[in-house]
Amino acid sequence: MVSLLMSDPDKAKILIVEDDPRQIGLYSRALRGYCLIFVSKASSALEELARQLPDLILLDHVLADGEKGTDYLSRIKFIAAHIPIVMVSGTLEIKEQLAALSGPHSAHYVLEKPVDLDELDAVVETALKECGMAETVHSLQSLERAEKIESNQPERRFTERLARQTELINRLRGSAEKPNISALAREFNVARKTIHRDLQDLVNRGQVDAAVYPESGAA
Repeated sequence: MVSLLMSDPDKAKILIVEDDPRQIGLYSRALRGYCLIFVSKASSALEELARQLPDLILLDHVLADGEKGTDYLSRIKFIAAHIPIVMVSGTLEIKEQLAALSGPHSAHYVLEKPVDLDELDAVVETALKECGMAETVHSLQSLERAEKIESNQPERRFTERLARQTELINRLRGSAEKPNISALAREFNVARKTIHRDLQDLVNRGQVDAAVYPESGAA
């Protein structure tokens, strides 16, 4: 079963995989500035990820029907490798926490229960801004340097577009102000039509609310 706690539609979406009603209530209050999607099992999270991708996943370890969050890390990463994952547990030993943070299918953070709300808030904010898509951009840029890819090659243009759109998401998320197309074009040193296209892409993917950029409806 999926439950949805909506905030402003332009807020970041967090998929919370948790079956404890007390923890659900805690997250509902502590993360009320985000759009929260709750599921009680990791298997349900996989189904939800097939429908839509969130901006961050908060994954508990001990879940309904005996499921364990760590057992599903690799499958979640396969579907949503660019989505930051924060593991939460009161039962994982140090060795298990290190395992959850190691290797190709690892989480970005592990938080212990009872969760410190200030720490949770800081981790979520950092993960949204610096993990996931931002990491993907940095990896692509590093690969381009290693492979000496020229600026006019398609691979380079893709990375530049991804980097630009990631920065636009961070700026526009939670903002009620309409983007200044001309100012953004000057800052990123691209044509106005390029910024228009970026914003249209973000709205179409649900990463920016259409109210922030209503011109996308005419595209």
